[in-house]
Amino acid sequence: METSLRYGGDSKSLCIRAKEKLPVGDNIIWESHAELDTKAGAPTFLSSMLRFYYPDLSTSLGVGAQYNKNRKIHYHVRGKHAFPVTSDRLISFNIKGRCNTDEEFKKVSYTGAAELVCNIFNVKKDQDLRVKLGYDLMQKLPYLQVRENNWTFNADGNCKWNVRYDL
Repeated sequence: METSLRYGGDSKSLCIRAKEKLPVGDNIIWESHAELDTKAGAPTFLSSMLRFYYPDLSTSLGVGAQYNKNRKIHYHVRGKHAFPVTSDRLISFNIKGRCNTDEEFKKVSYTGAAELVCNIFNVKKDQDLRVKLGYDLMQKLPYLQVRENNWTFNADGNCKWNVRYDL
């Protein structure tokens, strides 16, 4: 099980997130997430999905459901495709999209993004770095992610930020 601590600039509490990935078949995993808000002492959300990986195409597809703190269920389908920029795949251009719907399939929303990802291994001894520069197509908003081993910092063009530490 993967666990992480998360804190955002617009939040007043630390969240603890757990994720479990179980292989279901060749290139298929069942992934579940749960998040606990330490201030409220209650789950923020619970999520479960099947993820299909197509390594030859650098593509993934996920189908699942999420239960959030507003006591609502949402269903989603998401996909991602990576276009390697360099032959060693350390730099890639990614496109990703997601479709969300409510439990009655009446309210539908979409998200999509394009991002340039650069992976740098052994910046220092045993220290890897990933820098992701993206653009959210629906919100027309740039964003940045910097990940160093267990630490991840995210920021967007609205000055919203969050930090995550993977345990």
